[in-house]
Amino acid sequence: MNSSADLLKSLKIDRSAPPPPASHKGLWIGLGVAAVVVLGAGGAWLALGRDQGVEVQVADVVAIGNGGAASASVLDATGYVVARRMATVSAKITGKVREVLIEEGQRVEAGDVMARLDPIDADAQRDLSASQLAAAQSQIVGSQAQLKEAEANAARLGALVGQKLVSRAQYEQAVAQRDALRAQVATAQRNAQVARNSLAIASNGVDNTVVRAPFAGIVIAKSAQPGEIVSPLSAGGGFTRTGIGTIVDMDSLEVEVEVGEAFIGRVKPGMPTETILNAYQDWKIPGKVIAIIPAADRGKATVKVRVGMDAKDARIVPDMGARVGFLEDAKPAAAQTDAKPGVLVPADAIVQRAGKDVAFAVEADKAVLRTLTIGRTLGDDREVITGLSGGDRVVLAPADDLADGARVRIASDKDDADASNE
Repeated sequence: MNSSADLLKSLKIDRSAPPPPASHKGLWIGLGVAAVVVLGAGGAWLALGRDQGVEVQVADVVAIGNGGAASASVLDATGYVVARRMATVSAKITGKVREVLIEEGQRVEAGDVMARLDPIDADAQRDLSASQLAAAQSQIVGSQAQLKEAEANAARLGALVGQKLVSRAQYEQAVAQRDALRAQVATAQRNAQVARNSLAIASNGVDNTVVRAPFAGIVIAKSAQPGEIVSPLSAGGGFTRTGIGTIVDMDSLEVEVEVGEAFIGRVKPGMPTETILNAYQDWKIPGKVIAIIPAADRGKATVKVRVGMDAKDARIVPDMGARVGFLEDAKPAAAQTDAKPGVLVPADAIVQRAGKDVAFAVEADKAVLRTLTIGRTLGDDREVITGLSGGDRVVLAPADDLADGARVRIASDKDDADASNE
């Protein structure tokens, strides 16, 4: 019992005893943590606050030549694909359609039957002409038989009149009858020829009831149906068709563009072109100028230009919208030897520094001053002969205080970084 009581007394807290000496270890730990926080904040401030460069817009430099090749566009114009050979095929006569043998999109060859008209009237006329020819030929046979008899009778009387066995009047009468029959035979032969010609015309009338393709092409429109009346003269008003269908020779497709009068001097017959269809923006079709139409439109102040296309493709169809670039003529071989490829640079990237044409190329994160040799003006761009190469990036509209070697930041790069952080 005493041992237990002593044990409990030893566990009792003596509140009257003096406090133990204080330790400074926790204070040093707190100061260390505070220093780390301050240093980290300062480093972050330095990282965020340091100079990241001037924000600029850039553009790529595009090569426009390969030692004299005709690849630079001196003029662009818009127009439409047209066909030089396109026809709405009609019958030569007025008649009722019996059958139509074409459909849209079908290819026909020259001479193929497109439609047939009702041939009843034409067949009847041909039969009549054939009967008239047969009658004329029968008259020829009868007249020739009579003539043969009259010639024999005249010859016999001629021998007898010399012997004074018959009178001269009888002989002369036989001769007159012979001559009359000769004329009758000649008339019958002429009548037969007329009947033969009439039969040929009637046969053409029957052939005109068959409508054939005048040339090879593709049917783009079917205009008539069986039972309708067709006429080349549109007789009968709105109820009469003027054609059977429309065909286009796809090998005759070309582009017709309108060029402003102020720029027509840049276009020459035979100069190379590059056509881009609105339906196929990535397809560049080479070609050349066929002709410049020698007439101007005073209302629009334009001149029409015919442009050919080297490609023959089923994707090219009439009335498609197209954009044509007129290219430079290729330089002679002697000029190509010393020629250097030029580049195309946006005009607002070129500025004046100390009286010279310069541009700032972006290398890594710095703007490097380049002195340029300027060529032609091509739309909103300038041709640069020396100072830049294809693939370089230049600063657009550089600020007046932008210096050589200045640190720059491309606007698109910053936008991408912000987007990634979000």
